[in-house]
Amino acid sequence: MSQTQFSVGQKHQRARRIGPEDVRAFADLADDHNPVHLDPAFAAKTRFGRPVAHGMLTGSLFSGILGMEFPGPGTVYLSQTLRFLAPVFVGDEVTVSVELVELLPKGRARFLTQARCGERLVLEGEAEVLLPRLT
Repeated sequence: MSQTQFSVGQKHQRARRIGPEDVRAFADLADDHNPVHLDPAFAAKTRFGRPVAHGMLTGSLFSGILGMEFPGPGTVYLSQTLRFLAPVFVGDEVTVSVELVELLPKGRARFLTQARCGERLVLEGEAEVLLPRLT
């Protein structure tokens, strides 16, 4: 794969429902057992009123697209910015998208990254990656 196989404006997206098992697995992995994510009784008393997924769980979904779908295997993350705009609740379906916005020198590229629950934008940022170079 070469940089010429990619063009600005290319976009890819995928959807995933965030279940309680996803939140528990992420909590264990990150060692973040904040009850706002895991305890419905506790979460009911917060500003959210119910359990919310970890923001970084939602942000981690970009890695699956970039590393496995577009640009795909061989892609290496260099950086990622994230702005958390709204909560993702346990049970929500999240659609994450990446759009190629700039081809950079040395085989790098910049992507707009967004996550939505329905029409609601919940997370946005930019990723810079090293594009795959397979021989």
